[in-house]
Amino acid sequence: MTTRRLLIIEDDLALANVLDRRMSRHGFDCLQAHNASEALLEARQFKPSHILLDMKLEEDNGLRLISPLRQSLPDVVMVLLTGYASIATAVEAIRLGADNYLAKPVDTTTLLSALTESTMKGDKVDIQELDEQPLSPKRLEWEHIQQVLNMNKGNVSVTARQLGMHRRTLQRKLLKKPTLDNRKLEK
Repeated sequence: MTTRRLLIIEDDLALANVLDRRMSRHGFDCLQAHNASEALLEARQFKPSHILLDMKLEEDNGLRLISPLRQSLPDVVMVLLTGYASIATAVEAIRLGADNYLAKPVDTTTLLSALTESTMKGDKVDIQELDEQPLSPKRLEWEHIQQVLNMNKGNVSVTARQLGMHRRTLQRKLLKKPTLDNRKLEK
């Protein structure tokens, strides 16, 4: 059996350590990187077969790392983790080259499945199923805010102006995470 090498790119040291312990128990040789520049350097040196990438890295956006990581490691299995899940960012992550996209907190079984089984590249059913279901007004608002925020590269002030709301109101809305209603992410 070949060695499965996992690069964990996560700025939260406690979470990175938990992920490291969990995945080590399941046969992964793990290495951690805690910022964008460290991640790119470690990826070149460590040559991982798998990557767990946090979407929010200190001041950086993990989405910006997907393309350079994919270029230097075309066969790597890359999973984006985020505490701010939305369909817009999931689609963007997959378009940029991530193999899967998971919302935090994530259990070990789901994580292992994302890292080792089928990828979303060949199986886009999950996103399509979500898109076919009617969205609740709260979820629809969340998706629209995420899309405008993504277009503005995370700039809350510009996004608030474009949406016609006060910056603090937008910040409060961003702190609230909508549920997926009755929709399921299962296959």
